[in-house]
Order: sequence, then structure tokens, then C-alpha cells
Amino acid sequence: MTGIIMAFNKYKTASGLIGIYTSEFVGLKWFRQFFGSVYAWRLIRNTFLLNFYSLVFGFPIPILFAIAVTQIYNEKLQKFVQISTYIPYFISTVVVCGIITNFLSPSDGIVNRILNKLGFESINFLSLPQWFRPIYVISGSWQTFGFNSIIFVAAIMGISPELYEAMKIDGANKRQIITKLVLPSIKPTVILILIMTLGRIMNVGFEKVYLLYNPATYETADVIQTYVYRQGILSNNYSYSAAVGLFNSIVNFTIVYFANRLSRKLTDTAVW
Repeated sequence: MTGIIMAFNKYKTASGLIGIYTSEFVGLKWFRQFFGSVYAWRLIRNTFLLNFYSLVFGFPIPILFAIAVTQIYNEKLQKFVQISTYIPYFISTVVVCGIITNFLSPSDGIVNRILNKLGFESINFLSLPQWFRPIYVISGSWQTFGFNSIIFVAAIMGISPELYEAMKIDGANKRQIITKLVLPSIKPTVILILIMTLGRIMNVGFEKVYLLYNPATYETADVIQTYVYRQGILSNNYSYSAAVGLFNSIVNFTIVYFANRLSRKLTDTAVW
């Protein structure tokens, strides 16, 4: 609530905490300033595209991995595969970004060494805007697919063994078991997770973008969260940054609301 109030007044730090509630009311001034700036479209586009690509390419991977890992009948091997894929999720974002930076180093990074061996010139990946989105999406999918698969593994493990036996007796092969039993059984779970993911479509992991981007890649890497940080913390424009953050939250809520309504209409599955 404090952030919402701040977005509609002219707060100055000199007025202290009480100033949040007593500062001059300016209405929609900060929103008009944001949408009138040259950065608005770039920030909205970058924030949306980073999450959209992460959703399109990253969302199916935990589902496919969960199906694959539950088809491993050796229990020890199954646990080993699961645990080894959970580990990247618990690595600090700072460490992950350090690994990415080292791997993609134009001088001695392993990726450029391979490119050199194949006869290609080195690429300064982190200084080229066109490479930022693939790097962000691929590294994010690698870091989270194992952990995100837990809920899908649980959903698959909840399917009655009697249904598996019935399909095997009817002569169903693995593909038929997956398409006619497993996928329909986990469909409500997939839809719920998808709706919750859509609710964060305009939220990008601030730390990772902040650690990987630089002025040379602002064209594709600068997002609403990093802009809010620069305006609020570095430039002391608290009311302006609160207004931009509020706009971002409203968009997220609107998307999840309509996604929930659409899901209820099409599948009878919804969050509320």
C-alpha cells in the first residue's frame, strides 16, 4: 500500500518516512512521464520477451524431464539423475553468472576455444545485444528445470499403478501410456503451474540481468526491474520508480486474471 501511495505523490527522502503519506499529490504524472520516455517501449518489450522465451522454451522441459525420469525403473539411478539436476537450482545467482562469464570469455572461455578449434573467430557474447536473450533463457532453463520438475514427478507418481497395469494388459506400449494416461493425468497440474507462471510474465530475475548486462547490451537486456533500480536507488526518484513498479504489477495481475478465466472456460481448471 505504501508503494501505491508513493506512486501518486512527489516523495522526497528529506521528508522522512512520514513524507510518504504527506507529500504533494501529483496524480498520474509519473505514469505519463514513463510512457512519454524513450525507454518505455524498450523496457516493456525486453521484459516481456525474456519471460516469453523462457516460457516457450523453458516450461515444457521440466514436464518432459519428469516423464522421462519416472520411466527409469532402477531406483538408485532415478534418484541420482533427479538429485544431480536439482543442484544447479541451489547455486547462487552470482556464482551462475560467474560461470557464464568465464565460459563465454572472448579470450579463454571454453565456448570460444571450441569455436576457435572449429575455425571460427571468438565472439564477445556478453557485449553483443543479440546474444543476451539466448544466454539468459538457456542458462535459466539449465538452472531450474530439475527443481521445477519435482511437482510434475509428484503428479505422475500419484497415478494409480492399477491404471498402468490395465493399459499394459490391453497391450499399450510406452508411447500410448504416456499420451493416453500420463499426460491427461497431469494436465490439471500443468495448467495450474502455467497460470502461476503467466502471473510472473513481466517479472524478470533482477539479479541475473543486473549481473550479466552492461550499457552495450541495454537494447535487449534492460528490463523494468533494472530500470526501477536505477531510478529508485541510484537516482533517488522513488515516486517515479514506484509508479513504474506499480504498472508492472498491474500488468502481471491482469494477465493472470484473464489466463485464469480462459483456463476455467476451456478446461474447467482454475486457480480460483
